Amino acid sequence: MRIAVLALQGAFIEHEQMLKRLGVETFEIRQLNDWQQPKDGLILPGGESTVQMHLLSQLGLLEPIRQAILEGLPVFGTCAGMILLSADHLGTMSIQVLRNAYGRQLGSFRTVNRVETIGEDIPMTFIRAPYIEKVLSDQCQVLAEVNGHIVAARQGHQIVTAFHPELDNDTRIHQYFLNIIAE
Repeated sequence: MRIAVLALQGAFIEHEQMLKRLGVETFEIRQLNDWQQPKDGLILPGGESTVQMHLLSQLGLLEPIRQAILEGLPVFGTCAGMILLSADHLGTMSIQVLRNAYGRQLGSFRTVNRVETIGEDIPMTFIRAPYIEKVLSDQCQVLAEVNGHIVAARQGHQIVTAFHPELDNDTRIHQYFLNIIAE
């Protein structure tokens, strides 16, 4: 299995390290040439969604990535990656997202919670995190909520989290993504 990790900005190295722990090969997407490589899935990391959207567009990656997802490429978006997949951005996932919903850096926090189909006591690290305000289709399944806000969802071959599982030692969410790829 070979996973592409968007490496324009944000917490991409931590995803690569997590996948390496799971025995999975990764490579970084920094330009259109990188995108041409064979891949089984894609990770869109946390970071700054506005910067990432601008760079995707500027580098000619926006449409190829969008098209690949629409054609079935499995994708995992964390934090800013969740925003990128939302209806207002790439539009591949039927969710409406509230950016920086938990406030500035000082509003960052860590908790543990249940994630449907994955397990109990999943560590969740939120950093200037968004959350899903609204699910726009019954094709989209809510996987987790924290304090009444949707923080994880799945739609077909796409999974998103408002939190950063790559910043914790628990590999279950990344393993869940790998299982989606294997389906």
